[in-house]
Amino acid sequence: MKRNSILALLVLFTTSLPGQSPPPSSDTLRKDALNVFMESTDFIRKEIPFVNYVRDIKDAGVYVISTSQGTGSGGREYTYFFVGQNKYAGMKDTLSFTSSPDETNELLRQKEVNTLKMGLMRYVAKTPLASHMKIFFNEPLSETVSTDKWNSWVFRASLSGYLNGEKSYKASSLYGNISANRITENWKINLNARYNYSVDKFEIGEDIYTSQNNSKSFSSLIVKSINEHWSYGGSFSVSSSSYNNSQFSTSLLPGIEYDIFPYSESTRRQLRLLYQAGYSYMNYIDTTIYDKTREHLWLHTFTAAYEVIQKWGSVDISMGYSNYFHDWSKNNLSLNGYINMRIAKGLSVNFGGGASLIHDQLGLVKGGATTEEVLLRRRELATQFQYFTHFGLTYTFGSIYNNVVNPRFGGSGSGGMTIIYN
Repeated sequence: MKRNSILALLVLFTTSLPGQSPPPSSDTLRKDALNVFMESTDFIRKEIPFVNYVRDIKDAGVYVISTSQGTGSGGREYTYFFVGQNKYAGMKDTLSFTSSPDETNELLRQKEVNTLKMGLMRYVAKTPLASHMKIFFNEPLSETVSTDKWNSWVFRASLSGYLNGEKSYKASSLYGNISANRITENWKINLNARYNYSVDKFEIGEDIYTSQNNSKSFSSLIVKSINEHWSYGGSFSVSSSSYNNSQFSTSLLPGIEYDIFPYSESTRRQLRLLYQAGYSYMNYIDTTIYDKTREHLWLHTFTAAYEVIQKWGSVDISMGYSNYFHDWSKNNLSLNGYINMRIAKGLSVNFGGGASLIHDQLGLVKGGATTEEVLLRRRELATQFQYFTHFGLTYTFGSIYNNVVNPRFGGSGSGGMTIIYN
């Protein structure tokens, strides 16, 4: 009994020594943590637990906008914009990383987490949690960088097939693609060849209906930058398509483009104006409704595209116009757009769509399409318009903190194996 009393006194004495304060509770640290508004996966929340993932942007000390765009190697460049507000107002940072086309999802999400950690440290350093952070560097630096023996060229080839069937239906398809791309600061070169063949067979009673579709194409795009706003180049293509009644077609369209915003800001905002004019030759499979089996055409196109990503959401709108010089009534006007907006706390809305006025279907078959071709959409049909639309509404309410990940029994919170980029 005496020994136990002595141990109890020693414990009481050591815990009450001056200068020794009890460690902060996890709840206190959680309240002092940086509030962050961003699109996050379960993996991010597990790997970056030292911030609060709030649901509303007004509650955040920093919000993160993420964008991505393709690279010349076939991978993607992911960019993260860190913007401080409230007591962090005026603090801004931009970080990015680049992936290669053969990287796994695991490697991608590790790179994403590392980039986010580096970007958040400047803000976390101003919170009481900074005293609990440790920074490591564990990769030896190379003295030199080897030269690129491919001179920025990237080649890719793919071949895929599909076979499906049941008692009264059979379908098969074959698709192949070969591409060569070279992307540098001053040049953009894309070369691409495609082949597609598909067959559908239907047995309805004693009748058998067979529908075939095949297409082949080669396309190229060469663009040279002039400065941060101007570029010029052109496209060249050769193709054939049973759907478009084209046995052989080719086109050459040089053009010039102006971006009101600098190209260096392309991941956040763009307002591009592109004009192209050139020549096209068409050799048709069947006689067209204009009694043509082949024709030489001159045409021009104009495209305007606006894209912006901000803390309130994003906008992506494009408009295109084209017509043939021999008959300006043979034209095409299209408008497409997508808008995603946060309109109130916890409430966001997205909507989009597109429409086209079509008056340039020069390749329509004079004899029209068969019933099978109409039902299976194997032949281009006459129309003066096309349209589509979609709409979505999301509302979330409750606790402003969203830090816990619980994957048990699947369902909500079980998405840790999925990587999402917005």
